[in-house]
Amino acid sequence: MTDRNPRRAPIPVGDVVPGDPPVPITVWPVPAPQEGETMSNAMGVRLVYNLTHPSDLVIDLAVGPQLACAVIAAHRRSHLHAPRQVGWGREPATLIVTGWPVDDTTPPVEFFVRCHASLALGGCVAVLLPHGDVTLPVDVIIAAKRAGLAYLQHIVAADRPPRRGQRTQLDIHTDVLILTRSASETGGTDG
Repeated sequence: MTDRNPRRAPIPVGDVVPGDPPVPITVWPVPAPQEGETMSNAMGVRLVYNLTHPSDLVIDLAVGPQLACAVIAAHRRSHLHAPRQVGWGREPATLIVTGWPVDDTTPPVEFFVRCHASLALGGCVAVLLPHGDVTLPVDVIIAAKRAGLAYLQHIVAADRPPRRGQRTQLDIHTDVLILTRSASETGGTDG
């Protein structure tokens, strides 16, 4: 039997740019970072295990030891860097992790150009933002796209997980923007 009025998928609304596919949003139930640090231990572990493989290189621009501990535990390699340093090494990294803002002196597009140059094809930049300012993620994404990175995923970090079948008020503390250097670069700015 053929349905004469087939149902169509809903048209996405909201933060959609014509020509760009919608970006998936994922909720990670992880604790909030301690005051003055970029992430919790659980966030560091999730980033490393989800975005890298054994022996991959990670550039750690985060404040605090959490990412370094996760890198060691997962048998990855890491370079710890100050965001203002001129070079981040010659070997391309699979993952660069940073808090935001990086510093007050580096323009965002310039920072992401350095990230792009330091990433392996298919590598990712994870930008951790404190939740609350609705314009900040947009500004970060625009700067990253101008530098040739594509917006791959948005991770919302909340203190408690959502429960199936129940309306849960998420206590969101961090937005994580995953940006990528597309493995199929053709000179455009999207992956």
